[in-house]
Amino acid sequence: MNSFDSRAVLRVDGREYEIYRLDALDKQGFNVARLPFSLRILLENLLRREDGRNVKADEIRALAGWDPKAVPAQEIAFMPSRVLLQDFTGVPAVVDLAAMREAMKALGGDATKINPLQPAELVIDHSVQVDEFGSAKAFDLNAELEFIRNKERYAFLRWGQTAFKNFAIVPPDTGIVHQVNVEYLARVVFVAQQGSNGSSKAVAYPDTLVGTDSHTTMVNGLGVLGWGVGGIEAEAAMLGQPVSMLIPQVVGVRLTGKLPEGATATDLVLTLTEMLRRHGVVGKFVEYFGSGLRHLPLADRTTIANMAPEYGATCGIFPVDDETLRYLRLSGRSEEHIKLVEAYCKEQGLFHTHDTPEAEYSEVLDLHLATVEPSVAGPKRPQDRVVLGHVGESFEKALPTLVKPGTKLEDNFKHNATPKGGETVAEGVNHGAVVIAAITSCTNTSNPSVMIGAGLVAKKAVEKGLKTPAWVKTSLAPGSKVVTDYYIKSGLLTYLEQLGFNVVGYGCTTCIGNSGPLPEEVSKHVGEKDLVVASVLSGNRNFEGRINSEVRANYLMSPPLVVAFALAGRIDFDPTKDAIGIGNDGNEVFLKDIWPTSQEVDDVVNSCIEGSMFRKSYGDVFKGDQRWQGLNVPTGETFAWEDTSTYVKNPPYFEGMTLTPKAVEEIKGARVLAVLGHSITTDHISPAGSIKKDGPAGKYLTEHGVKIADFNSFGSRRGNHEVMMRGTFANTRLRNKMVPGTEGGYTKHLPSGEQMSIFDASEKYRAEGVPTVILAGKEYGSGSSRDWAAKGPRLLGVRAVIAESFERIHRSNLVGMGIIPLQFLEGEDVEKHGLTGDETIEIRGLNEALDNFAPGKTVEVLATHNNGKTETFRATLRIDTPQEVQYFRHGGILHYVVRQLAGAAKN
Repeated sequence: MNSFDSRAVLRVDGREYEIYRLDALDKQGFNVARLPFSLRILLENLLRREDGRNVKADEIRALAGWDPKAVPAQEIAFMPSRVLLQDFTGVPAVVDLAAMREAMKALGGDATKINPLQPAELVIDHSVQVDEFGSAKAFDLNAELEFIRNKERYAFLRWGQTAFKNFAIVPPDTGIVHQVNVEYLARVVFVAQQGSNGSSKAVAYPDTLVGTDSHTTMVNGLGVLGWGVGGIEAEAAMLGQPVSMLIPQVVGVRLTGKLPEGATATDLVLTLTEMLRRHGVVGKFVEYFGSGLRHLPLADRTTIANMAPEYGATCGIFPVDDETLRYLRLSGRSEEHIKLVEAYCKEQGLFHTHDTPEAEYSEVLDLHLATVEPSVAGPKRPQDRVVLGHVGESFEKALPTLVKPGTKLEDNFKHNATPKGGETVAEGVNHGAVVIAAITSCTNTSNPSVMIGAGLVAKKAVEKGLKTPAWVKTSLAPGSKVVTDYYIKSGLLTYLEQLGFNVVGYGCTTCIGNSGPLPEEVSKHVGEKDLVVASVLSGNRNFEGRINSEVRANYLMSPPLVVAFALAGRIDFDPTKDAIGIGNDGNEVFLKDIWPTSQEVDDVVNSCIEGSMFRKSYGDVFKGDQRWQGLNVPTGETFAWEDTSTYVKNPPYFEGMTLTPKAVEEIKGARVLAVLGHSITTDHISPAGSIKKDGPAGKYLTEHGVKIADFNSFGSRRGNHEVMMRGTFANTRLRNKMVPGTEGGYTKHLPSGEQMSIFDASEKYRAEGVPTVILAGKEYGSGSSRDWAAKGPRLLGVRAVIAESFERIHRSNLVGMGIIPLQFLEGEDVEKHGLTGDETIEIRGLNEALDNFAPGKTVEVLATHNNGKTETFRATLRIDTPQEVQYFRHGGILHYVVRQLAGAAKN
């Protein structure tokens, strides 16, 4: 349909493209130029896809006439141009697609209809682990171990690549998904080879995407609109289902001035994260504008966009401008495509210049870049920014909350001696010792200025004679091979290697818990003394238990600061005043002595980075090495599941599924599985990191003949539901208020009162036919967009989560797996209603709320205490859109899609 007469032709370099003009709406009385750039992109998406069913003319009018102050209420159906996956989230997505093919066959449908309808690209980047470090053989050994551990998973993905159309895989050891996306996969303007009504004219439109990793937003720095969704929602998008969303509020952040000497893009993003998290932007778009943009290189923009999940926004987008074009040219995109990007964006009012009038925003926040100070964030959350000079002080203040429960904290814990490279572990490791120092993560390894900065700090430190203390596990995990190329050309890699920062792999390592084990001597010392030791990393996540189970304090910082803290060997000091170490001449060396100027950094960046590096790295990017090409790959339209596999198993979601859904079952007599506090992240819920030998998942693997050395990580076993459900709520730092004084995945089975693992309790409840619920505080489900944080609870029998507030992606994932998110009314919580977890729970009025749907409906919760007394309260049903009601009625989004496709086949 073309109700607004927006279809037109754009001619670029002798070629014609069909486009959908945004200014066509101005003839209808709208003023599209007042809209934020992000909403203009959404508006084009609706114009192009108007069909009277998924997209109606009234929805286009509602978006064109957007009221910046309105509370989001109007639903729209957004269809991204493509879907981006990484292997931790991609394997279960492909497992689900394979299982959906089986379900389609069982319902009498055509299995091959389960096929990505939108281009899907998967980058294998989450499986490499830092086993070997600090040596020239680190990369080769880690890559070899990665293939040995993950051969089953990789063969399964190779099957998916051949079985499914529209599905491309970037093999292991290439780079981090978001950096590969920015450097190579992102188009900025997408081209489909067929126009409307089957015309041969190519159609041009904005490149948009959803990804199964929350840091998909990194590409917003290029002006590409996209954000992270759960694996469940991404699978639906791949299968042609639009992403249902409410027209959002957009917070504008006006940037002025330029960064001061000594401050980095990392310091800037930590400042923005603190500022925006404090202001509150959850569920909102954030858009950057202002005169400060001209002083922000593309790499700095992607650093800021990357951490949108940390500040809570759906996206953090920058407009397309001359800097975007410059970066596309630098990164080796074709001149033909760059001309199209420029012409299209200018024609559609999507190109930003210094004269572009400010758009209207729901709110505007201001940041003068000159006020940014060197900072770190920690010890538990990305938004907990600490000015560099107060790091030691903040650690000492946090220490009592970081010690293991029951551990007595000595008054004389401080280790004041300036560390020297030759000190032993026993001499150097006390509370506050840095035992992991990692230059890692897409946030910073994509940014040449901070990476070159780290190399220059290493060079100056080596020249001063500084060494890294023996207890620090150092690693360098570049986000792409381009980084290694410019490190070699600049001559800086050799200095990093002399300090132990050898390349350990190309992938997301320490930031997601793939830090590998601590050296045995360090691990033993830390365990025997119950020490609170620290990691320093250039990452975006530092949640409890994430980086390494033995490390209780984790600090985010820029790559050059990672090198500096590695040299110091401890976190409990003031780097602005205290010495980092002793030089060859016997004198103290301070941070200022080894810190490069911004001019020094710029000179190296400008002389050492060239487009040919990108073209070389991505010239044959989908081919892979000999290990990848040599995999034994099964064939067939459905996957040949192996019962003995501990990596890939056919999940039970579709067992007993019928063509029409059953009525929604009311919840009565439910037991509480856990009572949790504030800021429960998906890391607390979803299985992540290493697998403990004495936990339910470890016992399962042992029973199935897997040696402890071959356990691998939970992330690598996401394709096996038996392992994953046993690791759900098993985080070593999880504290369930039902069993005070414990850490880890423990609960109390009722009415027996017996203490046991959450998995074992859920098995008992399931055998007894008793549903379960979770009670929680604010920001439940913050962090990564982990689909297993919803799949795991579903398989454990959890029917509802009642929390004070939910993070956006996780709430959506719960609905997508058929779990009810309920929100306490404002000012109410577990304590106000006297809930301890010993109650039975009944949820009343659910079907009525679904039948008469409107956003914000409430239901009644009846809690019956052990003594027979009852507590009744209302809670908001957080099924937010009519489309989500449909998904929930079907038992989840995957069931909905299978029934739609199977029903269409039968009709």
